[in-house]
Amino acid sequence: MACQSAPVIMDEQALLGLNPNADACYRQRALAYFEQLKESQDAWEMCAEALAKGFYSDDHVKFFCFQVLEHQIKYRHGGLTAAQQQLIRETLMKWLQTQLMNVHQEKPFIRNKAAQVFALTFVREYLTHWPKFFFDILTLIGLNPHGVDIYLRTLMAIDAEVVDRDIMHSVEETRRNTLIKDTMREQCIPSLVESWFQILQAYQQSHSELTCQCLEVVGAYVSWIDLNLIANDRFVNLLLSQMSVEDLREEACDCLFEIVNKGMDPVDKTKLVELLCQVLQSAGFFNVEQEEDVDFLAKFSRLVNGMGQSLVLSWTKLHKAGNVKVATETLRALEAKVPLMLQLLVHEDDDISANIVGFCYEYLHVLKQLPLLTDQQKANVEAIMLAVMKKLTYDDEYNFENEGEDEAMFVEYRKQLKMLLDRLAQVSPELLLEAVRRVFNNTLQSWQTAPFMEVEVAIRLLYMLGEALPASHGAHFTGDATKASTLQEMMRTLVNSGVSEYQHSSVTLEFFETVVRYDKFFIVEPQHIPNVLMAFLDHRGLRHSSPKVRSRVAYLFSRFVKTLHKHMNAFIEDILSRIQDLLELAPPENGFPAMLTSDDQLFIFETAGVLIVYGESPAERKQALMRSLLTPLMDGFRLLLAKLPQEADEERQLVLADCLSHAVGFASRTSKAFSNKQTVKQCGCSEVYRDCLQCFLPALSCPVQRGALRGAVRSFLHRMIICLEEEVLPFIPSASEHMLKDCEPKDLQEFIPLISQITAKFKGQVSPFLQQVFMPLVLAIFEVLGRPAEENDQTAALDKQMLRRSYFSFIQTVTGSGMNEVMANQGAENVERVLFTIIQGAVDFPDPIAQKTCFIILTKLVELWGGKDGLVGFPDFIYKHIVPACFLAPLKPTFDLSDAQTVLTLSECTLTLKMIHLKRGPEFIQFLQQEYLPSLQVSPDITQELCQVLQQPDVKVLKNYMKAFFQRAKL
Repeated sequence: MACQSAPVIMDEQALLGLNPNADACYRQRALAYFEQLKESQDAWEMCAEALAKGFYSDDHVKFFCFQVLEHQIKYRHGGLTAAQQQLIRETLMKWLQTQLMNVHQEKPFIRNKAAQVFALTFVREYLTHWPKFFFDILTLIGLNPHGVDIYLRTLMAIDAEVVDRDIMHSVEETRRNTLIKDTMREQCIPSLVESWFQILQAYQQSHSELTCQCLEVVGAYVSWIDLNLIANDRFVNLLLSQMSVEDLREEACDCLFEIVNKGMDPVDKTKLVELLCQVLQSAGFFNVEQEEDVDFLAKFSRLVNGMGQSLVLSWTKLHKAGNVKVATETLRALEAKVPLMLQLLVHEDDDISANIVGFCYEYLHVLKQLPLLTDQQKANVEAIMLAVMKKLTYDDEYNFENEGEDEAMFVEYRKQLKMLLDRLAQVSPELLLEAVRRVFNNTLQSWQTAPFMEVEVAIRLLYMLGEALPASHGAHFTGDATKASTLQEMMRTLVNSGVSEYQHSSVTLEFFETVVRYDKFFIVEPQHIPNVLMAFLDHRGLRHSSPKVRSRVAYLFSRFVKTLHKHMNAFIEDILSRIQDLLELAPPENGFPAMLTSDDQLFIFETAGVLIVYGESPAERKQALMRSLLTPLMDGFRLLLAKLPQEADEERQLVLADCLSHAVGFASRTSKAFSNKQTVKQCGCSEVYRDCLQCFLPALSCPVQRGALRGAVRSFLHRMIICLEEEVLPFIPSASEHMLKDCEPKDLQEFIPLISQITAKFKGQVSPFLQQVFMPLVLAIFEVLGRPAEENDQTAALDKQMLRRSYFSFIQTVTGSGMNEVMANQGAENVERVLFTIIQGAVDFPDPIAQKTCFIILTKLVELWGGKDGLVGFPDFIYKHIVPACFLAPLKPTFDLSDAQTVLTLSECTLTLKMIHLKRGPEFIQFLQQEYLPSLQVSPDITQELCQVLQQPDVKVLKNYMKAFFQRAKL
């Protein structure tokens, strides 16, 4: 070939841009050159020659050449000539040969890229042109360390291409990969295993890095090769000997784990695990307390976990098969590992402990299935219980105020321990209850002198019992007398011990979490409510020094009050006066950090609302309390709203708008205690909420920060429609007018549900208003949908899709609420325009959710207007547009009949046809037979068949028929 006789000439200027520190223009040129070489038919051959002959010493250029070669093999291999494919093979082997002679190895990133290229070539050619791939490589490299390194990296790259289950493959690739594995098993796996043995033996003293690589390869391949090649005395003894070499033992552990994890016959698996355990035990590996290397112990714990889970799986299979004798032996083998499991579970290093949790959990599952536990098994359960209680404890280094990665890992680990505790409760609930009671009582007797972590975990255990010992709707204090009296006794201790005064945030939080988890306790013993209320309200709760505690307590306090509102009557006004300062709208200019964030304040406002509404005061008193709660919000709102338009600084505007939004949100939240207008009226609160509306609505015409203000007022209107019902109606026209001015897609999208809510709730009552607002709203939607957008602007496209859906939902609400006059009275031209958008939505946009809504609308319109006394000209519209839509939409290539949502759309489309038949009768059948279906080239037989199915009463039969009809039509 030309490139082999002439020296390689590459664009040296472009190659300069490969250096990460090069100027942007050089980097740009390098990128363009890379694209040029990739696209060229034979320019890649320069790169191949450069690699084979070692023309370049620059690492970035070598990497670049491999990338060009990789692109050819990955995307163009099928189009290469036999000579070009041969050139790739020769290039790789020549490059490998040079590695054997180099004093210094290539950088790891180049070796990894080379291994990827070898692996890609293997995948493309092993079954066809290069069956001796491994033979050629092994013959060339012998035991040369540089060569062995590339060989092992290539094996890992092949594993990633052919075996790795985390990588998605097409059906064709999966079939090819299976064939490759089958062929390898037949032709070369024994040779590969032998090569691994030789490498492990030769290099365990001199090249620990190569040995570790080889162990990783064995671990990766063992899942799909014949295990007998590895699980034999010769190989296992070699692996076990490497468990004693400091640099190798972690990888050796991982390798043994993969061997143990391989699926096999339960009897053989038990034998294998027992063999490994005997050797490991006799080598002293079970003496965990003498081992100081925690990284190794974490790996060893994972190995023991794998062995334990394998034995559990073997026992389960044998137990199910009724093989009692061997199942009993396997259980004995399993129980023999429990002391080791416990040592690892209770280890002070959480990673070591976490790695054995799986075995522990499954061992408890085995015990749960046994009819009766032996004394030893009961002792094991208790030992696991004590280990879990010990390991749940925080350590001194845990940073509660600034939780980082270590803290997050401990929280995750605690979740695993919680699973063990839940499983313990299933095995022996009495034992767990008694153990927790003992720890709890002992700790709380001397909480003043106990370390915080012990006090926290004692309360935490009481909290965890709530889920571990399930009760319907939290009714822990009824039913089972032992459980109820034990929990009651512990709760009594908790609230009377004074532990809520403990000076550590973790204990404080656990106290409040537990009080709220067992809030039903206070229904049984309401005499404790005042003490707990004080804890919530003073320095222990809402006024704690930690913002994190205050925030969580705000939420827990609202839950506590909601559950126990019937028992709060005596304390309402006292509570309201104590939280008065927490209900202030924090003005943005005072510069003081607020005690609570605005999100936390929402809970306090809701709590205040609940206390007022559910109290036993007369309506006048409730009205006065609600007014005193809401008036400061309205006053603050008016002041801030007057300031906002005069503020020039945008950042300052944003702060003011936020504060205004919070005021509206707080007022809205106070109304959550009301379920409907009746409850608002009974409390005499209608007037104060009307005043709020009057106060908030002017914000809609504010010229700045419209998005935030509109969103807040809109949410308040949604709430008031529920609380004030028709009293809201006078406010709606002017609110709508302002909300439709200069709106963005998102504004409209969020405004439509409000109008839909009003339509669905008030129906005929709002018909005049709807007739008035209908076209302005529709035109605003059309205007926004018609705005040009960048072709690749995904956000804009999604916004428009969501707005289109909202629009169709609105039309559906109007037609579904029996207010056809709203549309009918818009004038013929406007009605036609709206109808065409529905046809367009049904056919043109590939969005099955919107299409389904459109067909529901069409069905309703046919029902309303399609009969003898319907809308003038509508029957004509049915035949010209609705019937074609029912056929054209499902025939579109984007109409995917294997998608569930699309099938639902087809179902609605079928119902539209059924409704047309119901309203137009034989005339419709005649139209299909004589005009429409023949125009689609549907054969007379099929036409006849379709019309017959359409006329019979069973809609389900018609739906199935239409699906089959369109599936056939699309073939």
